[in-house]
Amino acid sequence: MEVDIAPQFGAELKDGFKNVNAWVSGGIAWLDDIQSFYRERSAIEKEYAGKLSALAKKYYEKKARKTSSLSVGDTPTVTPGSLESASMTTWGVQLNTLEQRASEHEQFATALVSNLADPLKVLAGRYEELRKYHADYATKLEKERDGTYADLRKQKGKYDSVCQEVENRRKKIDGAFDHGKNKARNAFEQQQLEMRNVKNTYILSINVTNKQKEMYYHEYVPELLDSLQDLSETRVNRLNSIWSLAAQIETQTLTRSTDYLKHLSAEIPRNNPSLDSMMFVRHNAGPWQEPVDFQFEPSPVWLDDGSVATDESAAIFLRNVLTKSKASLADYRREVDKKRKEVENAKTVRQNIREGKDKRDEVEVVRAIFAIQESMHEVERQKVSAEVEVSTITSVVGDLSIGARNHNFKSQTFKIPTNCDLCGDRIWGLSAKGFDCRDCGYTCHSKCELKVPADCPGEQSKEERRKLKEERQKSAHSAPANGTAGDAHASSTTISRSDTVNSMNTLSSGYSATAHRSISGGMSPTTEEPPPVEKKATAPASRRNRIVAPPPAQYVKSDDIDTPSSAGPPKSAEQRGKMLYPYEQNGEGEISVSEGRDVAVLEPDDGSGWMKVRAGPHEGLVPAAYVELLPLTPPVSSFSTNRPDSTYSASSASISGSTHTTTTASIGKKKGPAVAPKRGAKKLKYVEAMYEYAAQSDAEHSMAEGERFVLINMDAGDGWADVEKDGKVGSVPANYVQMV
Repeated sequence: MEVDIAPQFGAELKDGFKNVNAWVSGGIAWLDDIQSFYRERSAIEKEYAGKLSALAKKYYEKKARKTSSLSVGDTPTVTPGSLESASMTTWGVQLNTLEQRASEHEQFATALVSNLADPLKVLAGRYEELRKYHADYATKLEKERDGTYADLRKQKGKYDSVCQEVENRRKKIDGAFDHGKNKARNAFEQQQLEMRNVKNTYILSINVTNKQKEMYYHEYVPELLDSLQDLSETRVNRLNSIWSLAAQIETQTLTRSTDYLKHLSAEIPRNNPSLDSMMFVRHNAGPWQEPVDFQFEPSPVWLDDGSVATDESAAIFLRNVLTKSKASLADYRREVDKKRKEVENAKTVRQNIREGKDKRDEVEVVRAIFAIQESMHEVERQKVSAEVEVSTITSVVGDLSIGARNHNFKSQTFKIPTNCDLCGDRIWGLSAKGFDCRDCGYTCHSKCELKVPADCPGEQSKEERRKLKEERQKSAHSAPANGTAGDAHASSTTISRSDTVNSMNTLSSGYSATAHRSISGGMSPTTEEPPPVEKKATAPASRRNRIVAPPPAQYVKSDDIDTPSSAGPPKSAEQRGKMLYPYEQNGEGEISVSEGRDVAVLEPDDGSGWMKVRAGPHEGLVPAAYVELLPLTPPVSSFSTNRPDSTYSASSASISGSTHTTTTASIGKKKGPAVAPKRGAKKLKYVEAMYEYAAQSDAEHSMAEGERFVLINMDAGDGWADVEKDGKVGSVPANYVQMV
């Protein structure tokens, strides 16, 4: 029977090694049943041959006693001598045939053991050995995969730890006295640089892990499954050969069963090994979904996105990583190509053995193939890691290694006190704890190697090295906060106290309305008495949100939108408007604007009752009924040379006094008309107070029993819920309210 499409385990079953391995193992174990069958059949045939031989001997003896009597009678007149009657001769032929049949069965019984049972036993042992090689290799692949996952988790832990340290050092700035502010600030900024490097390493680990995972599920495991399939089909083919031989032997022995045995011989070749495989596939193929790729996970204490940091210090780190990876990539590729050719040659030898063109031991050849593949696999994993690192870095910041003047570092043991030219600290340790450049004498810690800028001046004399050392040490101690000795500009720039503390390149975790509270149970009360409220951790009555520096494109004063510019050509006329009522942001995509504020209309009302406006550096949606459109004028913009006011991070609870919008809203705020719901907006959720509650700070709401609020954020794990009332967001005990 021909099969239209030969199945492939690697393409069809994906991560199904366990089932395939068990199935192949069962097929190999089945060979033991077959060889046991032939041994028992051999015993029966031997017993049958012995009984036939005994029967023939018995009747030969009877024939000898009765030949004369039956041939010529009891009282012949002439001695018959050796003459036999035709009947006795015929009977003698039959007895002789019986002896020949007995001899044939004896030979058949011997052939069953020597030609069938013993080869099957040897084949079963070899195939089981091959299967174990597959199983051991699969275990190694899985261990490598799990090890890669574990390394990624460790890298994630390092990233969380360094983010926590950044947060701790930021807090030390707030608690430091005036004379210690600068030191705490420098330590905070230095830790930020370290955090970005750890973050980049974490992102690289994510990409490497995803690539290794892809190789595992789409190359390593499928190849192993295809090899197991080939082993199973080879077993079936050899089994077919033994079955054909058994049929031929039995055909020669049992002439009267020729028709049956010919039918058996005709049926055996029809046993296509692919039929077994096809049936197994049809009964084992189930729904399978590839594991999703790993994604960047921000630290719980330091919110960030998944983009690679590309500031100057990070670029130096990325350049050094890129240089190392590119240098080793070519060697990895050559080694992989060499190993792959060796594997192909070994597979060709194995195929020749199967076709009878080579007399070597197939098991030994397979063992050699596995040894070569394992060594190739190790190099290939390193090659994949280097390729991912190179592609990841170049896709973000380009090929930074072009034109780089890398230091010619070598591992060094410093026998005299030596300072790191990058961070300025002493290089400690009795073993090789650092590096120095063979050309210019640059010295650094092992941990600082990847942070060193690629600015080697080339081979220097002893005097020039001494001068460079002095300059580098002076630069390292004068600019510790920037992480690089060459960034003199950053070290000499004076940053104001408030801007330094309140600005960063990545988003802080911020403070939500639930930030300074300890965790409470959050269980709904079962009695009429209100449940106890978990006491909040000590916090100032008026808590400020963390301040995040605006991006450079937004260094525009909020009123610059109305000021003519003399620095550039006038823009095309744009629609302007004025806020008739104050509006508080209530959803994603909206902005808060105070009453009387001039705004620029970016997208007019499309019939939904909302328009998109720009107020200062902020853009978002406001109700169209809240805006009075002004006559068109040809405005021009001007960028202020002054730094803008601090921009506050979005928090789940706006504290009174934290922004001018909140202050305006709290002092006699006008009520605007009803707001039309935005198309596609989420339906508001409400909660109802089950007990009376008195606010303990400005960040909380007081409640009367039965009072309703708009739900902003239910219990986030600390026992408090954020709700909105009269345009203000505040917190209430989560177990004091219920959804309505």
